[in-house]
Amino acid sequence: MFTRMNGIVCLTMALLLGCVASIATADEALDKAFEALKTYKWGQDRATLGAIDAAVVASHKDDAAKKDLEAKLVAVLKSDAPQAAKDFVCRKLSLIGSAASVPALAALLPDEKLSHMGRYALERMPCDEAVAAMRDGMGKVKGLVKVGVINSLGVRRDAASTAALVGLLEDSDPQIAGAAAAALGAIGSPDAAKALGAYQAKAPKELKLAAADAYLACAERLLADGKANEAKMIYMTLAKPDQPKHVRLAATRGLLAAAGQK
Repeated sequence: MFTRMNGIVCLTMALLLGCVASIATADEALDKAFEALKTYKWGQDRATLGAIDAAVVASHKDDAAKKDLEAKLVAVLKSDAPQAAKDFVCRKLSLIGSAASVPALAALLPDEKLSHMGRYALERMPCDEAVAAMRDGMGKVKGLVKVGVINSLGVRRDAASTAALVGLLEDSDPQIAGAAAAALGAIGSPDAAKALGAYQAKAPKELKLAAADAYLACAERLLADGKANEAKMIYMTLAKPDQPKHVRLAATRGLLAAAGQK
């Protein structure tokens, strides 16, 4: 009996030692991966970062591990690591990032090379701080970077950005004005609908189609949100003969859908 008990103890100890060794090996691999990440460039072996991928997956059920991993990723983002490394970090933070990551990601928004990856992460992070950072950043950037931030706010359907976006409908840059219209259409709130209705009637020639499409998208959002009457009013406007054929057809289908919604 003692021999059997000794055997069980030995087996248990062996399993424990094996687990400790496995954890130590995983930690060592993760440390090596982060060292490689500091100088990682496109074209290098992506497998060197595999331990970080594995740690991200494993951290979903371990808040402490996730917090530690997030801190390490943010540290790389704040360093002078190559663009490829920061691109990788943004992708990982889009999966595990929290409010703690937001300042570092927001700092990327004015960077022409990294702004889109900062937005990629912020768009996918559910915390309010992420969308607030993009809302704040919209007024600090220009050109195509600004267009990108506007698009992201549309993706997030950030109603708090409505007033600022309405102001951008009058921007002298047609790309910015068009992006603002599209974002309002994606937001699809009654306030956005009111602004787009006024804009659609006076939009410059080069933005007439974009304005109509945005107004149509707004109607579809309203209908999906159960606001059939509001959507119907927009569809009736867009079904008129002065609208492009595809807009009239879509508006007609929308009217039928609105009529069937109770």
